Amino acid sequence: MLIDKFFENGRQFLGCKYPIMCGAMTWVSDPKLVSAVGNAGGFGLLAGGNTPVDILEKQIIETGELTENPFGINLITLAPVYKDQLELICRLGCPLVVFAGGIPKKSEIEKAKEHGARVVCFASTAPLAHQLIERGADALILEGSEAGGHIGPVALSVLIQQILFSVESVPIFIAGGIATGRMMAHLLMMGAAGIQMGTRFIMAEECMAHSKFKETFRMAKARDAVATPQFDSRLPVIPVRALKNEGSIEFAKLQLELLNKLDNNLLDKLEAQFRVEEFWAGALRSAVIDGDTGRGSLMAGQSVGLVDKVQPLKEIIEEMVSQAESEMQRLRDALNQ
Repeated sequence: MLIDKFFENGRQFLGCKYPIMCGAMTWVSDPKLVSAVGNAGGFGLLAGGNTPVDILEKQIIETGELTENPFGINLITLAPVYKDQLELICRLGCPLVVFAGGIPKKSEIEKAKEHGARVVCFASTAPLAHQLIERGADALILEGSEAGGHIGPVALSVLIQQILFSVESVPIFIAGGIATGRMMAHLLMMGAAGIQMGTRFIMAEECMAHSKFKETFRMAKARDAVATPQFDSRLPVIPVRALKNEGSIEFAKLQLELLNKLDNNLLDKLEAQFRVEEFWAGALRSAVIDGDTGRGSLMAGQSVGLVDKVQPLKEIIEEMVSQAESEMQRLRDALNQ
């Protein structure tokens, strides 16, 4: 197939058949989903989040029992248990780690690599991308602001021009707003080593998310996935893109409450930020596990407007590859006319 040539770089780096990554989604990216992605030829990522170390260790072992294919671990550098999780993945010799949520220290990147891991980092701006490469990142994920969950400030179309077109020293994977094989084909031809999707994989049969959560995704339009505002720089919350509901309003109220407490010295900035993350973790669980789509957090990328059915995971990946191959053949024929 034509696409094999464009898959080669990502295949070699990830060690899988298709360089299609399933983003690490808290309460969603469990061993069942991650192993299913691997068994379908893609590359899954377990969500470290704020998972206690003993539970994360069990999840890593369970995933390895469910698939012989490679998978990675996503660690949130701002999580309270982050350092303990890093010690865990080093002790277990995990082959690939993704640092997210903040900028990992050079020493942390080096530590992971010393224990045999390939290191992937999220780059939401061009300066950050170059900084992470200097610190030793083996690959980057460019995630545009179209993505779901915690997002960066720059649209994918700009990040591609700033970073993908200028960086050749490490593989670049693309995330944010991707849900079709046709789009994947163009990203690969522009130089991407592969892609990462989250919202599309929510709609996999193997995804354990509540049926009400999936139905809300099926009915949503792209414009329904909105980013949360930051009311005051004293509370530097990372914007979160989610479907607007009562939970979104509750988060706005929480920010105002925390700012009032900061004004009155009733808590410090770090505690306030932890309160914010606790809110999202709890609200996300309510929606994903309990099906509370009214008050829970419906983290979704704008690609939610492109998904309209629940499918077997293998079918999703095969559809992506088939569409990409067809698009490459279409362009080849058009160029040869």
